[in-house]
This record gives sequence, structure tokens and C-alpha cells, in this order.
Amino acid sequence: MSGYFIAGTDTGVGKTRVMKGLLLGLVALGHRPLGMKPVAAGLIATDQGHFNEDVLEICSVTGQDPVDRRINPYALKEPLSPHISAEREGICIDIESIHTAFEALSAEQRPLLIEGAGGWLSPISGQQTMADIAVALRLPVLLVVGLRLGCLNHAQLTAQAIRNSGLPLAGWLGTQPQREFAAVDDNVRTLSRLLGTAPLAVLPWQPDPHSGSEAALLRAAAAQLFA
Repeated sequence: MSGYFIAGTDTGVGKTRVMKGLLLGLVALGHRPLGMKPVAAGLIATDQGHFNEDVLEICSVTGQDPVDRRINPYALKEPLSPHISAEREGICIDIESIHTAFEALSAEQRPLLIEGAGGWLSPISGQQTMADIAVALRLPVLLVVGLRLGCLNHAQLTAQAIRNSGLPLAGWLGTQPQREFAAVDDNVRTLSRLLGTAPLAVLPWQPDPHSGSEAALLRAAAAQLFA
């Protein structure tokens, strides 16, 4: 089975929303997908221990156990840039360890989605970024574009950086992280031209995602990606 690395134009653009929606879509299509978030910053307390909320969202769909460190090899306490949070804890994020966890999940031969943290070039150490993790995993990239002021610039820069890394840009999805944003349709049309392809889905702002039309959109996107 194939997999994808989900990157974003920035933090807070809806990567986890897209990740969970695609996983739900795969389940609805009869698959048994797996999810992974190699680096996560910011933990909450649960009966089983301290976990990142995004990781718990993934596990709620896939049935994976959040205790399984393959899902989230680096769970950092503070909700800061990963390199700062790791440095404060005396942790060195080792990409080879992430690759080993990825290979173990890949061996299960199930659809696999990997969610990055922050933007494409978010630092994970003094020298490396999330892009280095994506390159090590050698997966095609799905780009989540937050449809807000500045998105045209951010999307082009991120898409260019992804392509310069040697990884294929498999597609993009638009999300509206804020209730009000003028000219959504105009921006989507412009992005389609600039990025060279129409979006796999455009998710408008809503207080209750993963239901109704959004579920159908992401199910269709999942079917296209894992045909």
C-alpha cells in the first residue's frame, strides 16, 4: 500500500483536520489505514499517559494505541517549535529513529498517512527541518493550504520548496481556518493556476468538521489518492 506525507503552508492551517478526514474516508472505503506524526509538540494528560492531541485524533480513527511509539516517536512536552521544545528537554530528534518507526508501520502493508508539524521548513534541530524528515521517508507530499490572507505567497513558496527537495507534490487541499475570508473561490482559482492543478478538496470554515459534505469530499479525495 502507498502512503503520503501531509505538509502545511504554516501551523494552524488544518493538517490534522485533513489527516483525520482522509483516514475516516479510507475507513469508509473499507481500508484499515495507519497514521503517524513523527514529531509532536504539546501534550495533554490522559488515563494512559501524556499524549499529543493530534496523535489521539489519529488513533481515534485508526484504532492504533497511542502508547505505540512508532506512531509518535518524539512527543515533546511544550507546544513550541519542535527544536525549542526538544532543546529544553535535552532531546535530540534523530531522523533515523523516525525512519525505523516508519519502516515498521509500512511493513504492515496498509494505507499510511504521515502528518508533519508546523510548516514545511519548521526546524526540528539547529540544522534540520520537517522537510528533512519528509525527504528521509521518500513519500509524495500532500500540501494543506490555509485559505487566508497571504496564502497565495505561502502556497507557492512551499510548493517550490517541496519540488526542490526532489519529492513529488501529489496534490493540495484548501482549508478555511477562519470564519471570515473574502474571495475564497477567487483564491482557489488562482491557486489552481499557480500550483498547476485543481485542489483535491476545499474545506470551508465550520465549527463541526468531519461530518456531512466534508466527509464526502475527503472520502472522494481518499479514493483518488489510494485508487
